[in-house]
Amino acid sequence: MPIIRSAKKAIRVSARKKAVNDRRKRTMKDVIKKIEKLSKTDKKEAEQTLSSAFQVIDKAAKRGIIKKNNAARKKSRLSRLVK
Repeated sequence: MPIIRSAKKAIRVSARKKAVNDRRKRTMKDVIKKIEKLSKTDKKEAEQTLSSAFQVIDKAAKRGIIKKNNAARKKSRLSRLVK
């Protein structure tokens, strides 16, 4: 356990940041799963939700939750799946 006050604060801050990052990552994964499910049933609906998925993926990459190439790969695979 940390003894110094700044170390205790650092633990609190990192816990808050982890919660935000986990929430953003969970949102991204949910959107991707939703599009994968929609692409099997309704291609038009999947195409419409594709832009929102790209937005979520880009924000995750911008915030450093996933890397840039990982985001590009996810977007490429989704667009290929929907088309």
